[in-house]
Amino acid sequence: MTDFIHIQGDRENNLKNVSLDIPKHKITIFTGVSGSGKSSLVFDTLANESQRLLNETYPSFVRQFMPKYERPKVDNIDNLPASIVIDQKSLGGNARSTLATITDIAPILRQLFVHVGVPHIGGVDHFSFNMPAGMCPDCQGIGRKLTLRMEKMFDLEKSLNNGAILYKPYQKIAAMYVTNGVFDGDKLLKDYSDEELARLYSGKDVGKIKMGEYNLTYEGFVDRFNRGFLQSDGDMNDKKQKLLDEMCVEALCPTCQGQRLSQDALSVKIGGYNIYQLMDMQLTELVDVLSALTTTAEAAVKLLIEQLQHLVELGLGYLTLNRETATLSGGESQRVKLVKHLNNPLTDMLYVFDEPSVGLHPRDVHRMNEIFIKLRDKGNTVLIIEHDPDVIKIADWIVELGPKAGKHGGELVFEGTYAELLTSDCLTGRYLSHQTPLKESARLAQKFLEGVPSSAHNLKNQTLKIPENTLTILTGVAGSGKSTLVETSFLVNYPDAVRVDQNGISANSRSNPATYIGIMDPIRKLFAKENGQKPNLFSYNSAGACEACGGKGYTESSLAFMDPVRQDCEVCEGKRYAQEVLGYTYNGLNIVEVLDLTVEEAEGFFAKVPAIKKVVTAMNEVGLGYVTLGQTTSTLSGGEKQRLKLASEFYQKGSLYVLDEPSTGLHLSDIERLVKIMNHFVDAGNTVVVIEHQLDIIKQGDWIVDVGPDGGDGGGEIVFEGPVAALATSKASITAQYL
Repeated sequence: MTDFIHIQGDRENNLKNVSLDIPKHKITIFTGVSGSGKSSLVFDTLANESQRLLNETYPSFVRQFMPKYERPKVDNIDNLPASIVIDQKSLGGNARSTLATITDIAPILRQLFVHVGVPHIGGVDHFSFNMPAGMCPDCQGIGRKLTLRMEKMFDLEKSLNNGAILYKPYQKIAAMYVTNGVFDGDKLLKDYSDEELARLYSGKDVGKIKMGEYNLTYEGFVDRFNRGFLQSDGDMNDKKQKLLDEMCVEALCPTCQGQRLSQDALSVKIGGYNIYQLMDMQLTELVDVLSALTTTAEAAVKLLIEQLQHLVELGLGYLTLNRETATLSGGESQRVKLVKHLNNPLTDMLYVFDEPSVGLHPRDVHRMNEIFIKLRDKGNTVLIIEHDPDVIKIADWIVELGPKAGKHGGELVFEGTYAELLTSDCLTGRYLSHQTPLKESARLAQKFLEGVPSSAHNLKNQTLKIPENTLTILTGVAGSGKSTLVETSFLVNYPDAVRVDQNGISANSRSNPATYIGIMDPIRKLFAKENGQKPNLFSYNSAGACEACGGKGYTESSLAFMDPVRQDCEVCEGKRYAQEVLGYTYNGLNIVEVLDLTVEEAEGFFAKVPAIKKVVTAMNEVGLGYVTLGQTTSTLSGGEKQRLKLASEFYQKGSLYVLDEPSTGLHLSDIERLVKIMNHFVDAGNTVVVIEHQLDIIKQGDWIVDVGPDGGDGGGEIVFEGPVAALATSKASITAQYL
């Protein structure tokens, strides 16, 4: 039966011997509550095994440079195609990585300027800010430069003899300049003539002066600092970095004004535009400009427009080609990755997506759906982990895992069509047939917290006002200006607001929820007191670490050109602790057994330790009951990290919270719990602002701010602000149409 991917006996992570057939050349959607086992089945089993088997076909020399995948805990997989994983991991990259470079649109645009640009100046390198021939020589193609903050170097109210040079290492040099008669040491800097100030800063005309036994060329203080710190190629140590942070500010390059390219490159134009001006246009506008061009290079222009249209169709028309990839959100990054595959001639591939609706307004979800259908119709198998009802609707086949999370999940609870799902008794089926009503008793908006007027990015002189002690939902299509409005209007006046997003939690193999939430030290102290030992004995990062593996839990062997082999430490068997530590117990369990407790179990275990129980209860309340205390944070999803942050703030009062898309990774049943948590924060005396697209959350807000009406240049305005009941009557709001 080669029409199906056959999985038998999958026991990866929390999966309980799951066996199923997934139809090939169809769209299959995997759903279930967060932690139910979806990622274990789709990513850790299917995608990883596909990549592992494919990588084994390469020579050992090549394999050492490729990602390493372990064989999943599964009895058998048959008919598995080669896979392409398109996940939400940020594209990252440095300041030289842009939307144009990551999508391979940049080379096409450069070729166009080489062939039809006027005047003609050379090859493609002349139009790349990453190549010496094309980059601005002043900023090396970055577009920005660190410049000295003059007020940190000079006090104009003082004289050189009285401490006018603020940077201490240069004060002796200032005294030397006075001794040599270059400056009047008693004259206040504010009384210097323009000529004297120019000499103080640069002073190229002074020539040789005597410094001790030597005759040296005079150097102004600004030139000296630039040469010593901003133009040197030496290593950047912590001390130097701290000095630069204190003494300098990043500003537009004065030569290229942030355009990154050489003046020669910027002088070349097509249709009246240079290459920077085209790269700086919103994609929707760029498509119009290119469509109106009359040129001999029709094939290149046609290819450019085709590539740009893909980005626009995926709801990214508000971006520009010079947008740095590091600034793209997870959802935007996923859609950009997808563009690279739309013209891919490969067929019979396995495409794997991780919640592609993240960051998309309901209006834009259908565009994404059309892409999935195109991929399927080309002869590919499409697997999607998703909770959005509008995406689930297009599935040919649906698989639900559950019934709950963690050790209460990992079972196959439903497989079938969408119509069968709606009539089933599984969790998703029940919630899909349940309509969330608009909030009936919304809290009244009385006193407002007000930001400052902002015209940053695409905003049109907008001011964000938030009613105190309410649940405010900030919504609008992708790229409309929601995050910019929060950052550049509201948070300017309220910098102490608590940001609860999906970043900022250390994701390494030595951190875990217990350390992040602050209960690891109290747990160690309990063990220490119970057993008459020091607390650091119960840390695998300190005295308690297994000597053989250093507390990592595994050893790694490098076999020349073969893949490194990672295996559980033979001494501690992956437990990380020295053997003697495991002999000490608290309440009948040793430290490893305590860290293996789920949050739900820990609540009962620490029932008589109020300080720990209170924190663990908060973790359970935010929906992390299935997570173990010692689970490494690198295994947590973005949504789980965000809820861990919420738990750490659970008992605060009188604070202002800004939540960025907290519905990410949440099943419809979890959305209900999330709304209760947000209301808990407001009822405790806090003000909560939520950036969100999820309609069930929008319906439960007290106050709605809708930004738009569209994305990019077509957005940037507050089109509605008011109680949720009034939103449905707004004609200017796109969100209103979907309620």
